[in-house]
Amino acid sequence: MSDLLSLTAVAARSALDKKECSASELTAAYLKAIEDTADNNAYVAVTAEKAMDMAKASDTRLAKGEGGALEGIPVGVKDMFCTKGVETTASSQILKGFVPTYESTVTSHLWADGAVMLGKLNCDEFAMGSANETSVFGPVTNPWTAASGDLKGKALTPGGSSGGSAAAMAARSCLLAPGTDTGGSIRQPAAFCGMVGLKPTYGRCSRRGIVAFASSLDQAGPITRDVADCALMMTSMAGHDAGDSTSIDAPMPDLMAALSTGVKGMRIGIPDQYTLEGMNQEIVALWEKGRAWLEDAGASCVPVSLPHTQYALPAYYIVAPAEASSNLARYDGVRYGQRVEGATLDDMYAKTRGAGFGDEVKRRILIGTYVLSAGYYDAYYIKAQQVRRLIQQDFLTVFEQVDALLTPSTPTAAFPLGEKMDAVSMFLNDVFTVPANLAGIPAISVPSGLSSDGLPLGLQLIAPALREDTLIRGAAVIEKAAGFDYVATGAAS
Repeated sequence: MSDLLSLTAVAARSALDKKECSASELTAAYLKAIEDTADNNAYVAVTAEKAMDMAKASDTRLAKGEGGALEGIPVGVKDMFCTKGVETTASSQILKGFVPTYESTVTSHLWADGAVMLGKLNCDEFAMGSANETSVFGPVTNPWTAASGDLKGKALTPGGSSGGSAAAMAARSCLLAPGTDTGGSIRQPAAFCGMVGLKPTYGRCSRRGIVAFASSLDQAGPITRDVADCALMMTSMAGHDAGDSTSIDAPMPDLMAALSTGVKGMRIGIPDQYTLEGMNQEIVALWEKGRAWLEDAGASCVPVSLPHTQYALPAYYIVAPAEASSNLARYDGVRYGQRVEGATLDDMYAKTRGAGFGDEVKRRILIGTYVLSAGYYDAYYIKAQQVRRLIQQDFLTVFEQVDALLTPSTPTAAFPLGEKMDAVSMFLNDVFTVPANLAGIPAISVPSGLSSDGLPLGLQLIAPALREDTLIRGAAVIEKAAGFDYVATGAAS
């Protein structure tokens, strides 16, 4: 079984074609791994029977020489994606018992390509959080543990909101995992768990069937073991959807071909504003290494300026809660999900939402409602949107000079669960990831080294809109140079 769990998705797909293993054997191995790593709390539902039925169907297609790009590959699905016939809760009490009668477009694409559904993965409630501690199912534990230092022996966060997805990947209890990224919720947990995480261009993956947090920021993307798997999965997930008005009808570059293209002749920008006061020196040193790796591969790295980056976090934490306040108004106990009876209709609304939403979700709804209210809309929401436009313009200007940007993925390695419970400390985890969401451009985190405590650290590449191939080119070079082949201490074997 350990041999099967060590295969990447690309390698597993090749092994299936060569009849070196069957989809049923591969799926059974991952179902056993889910049992063995249950202490991580990465899964909120395991669909074992459904998985084995899908695997058997894959074996039938493979025996005929048929099958899609992901045929027989076991996938864990973040609980933000609606899955037909399988409970979807967004890890919130208010949606417990909600079983969709439809499938999200992204997961539909995965199943059409032959992927096998293992179950639903834990996440921060309604994707609101950076540590996977706001879920009604409880926190997720990072399979990585510190080898030394003050963090040794402490349970660490896997990051959020796609913490269950990244933790399951690091624990080797799924082979691929789609996540969602509103302000870094794919890239930050991928960095904390030693995985590759890609946030595509806004609109590249359909949002239809994904539980909404902030509609102008949310974007689905892959969390994978390496860059080749990322290219494979991204190709499957993407595609125009006429049912999503924000979906982009644009051809996807050949990401698999981009893996071997290299970066020779590319110009890589190093943004001045991503150097923070008091920044962790291990992160700074890794950033310098990344620059050297790209230059050794033939790229030229130059300093660039993104002057409005310093306003990205405050702008984000006005825009995102405002959109959340609007999106979450639908959870009222009338149409679906939990209902708490009250003496009047308004009383029922209040009791349902009071009992159904967790503290972090309530906090963001209140902030969002405040900034959208009369008298404050112009002062806060409109001003934040104006700042957002300036941030977008910064990127447009800088991409006239360079092909991509290199930055750290996170300001630190994974921290202990419960350590950063105050809102401001938690928000600062998104300082390097939020700007790409505000601008709607693609970004990728690549595992690039270990901290002195033995925990994963990541580097981030940011590219112009629709240039996911540029990200794959740069990420493949960083991955090869870094030689990151470490396995989480708590991974299944």
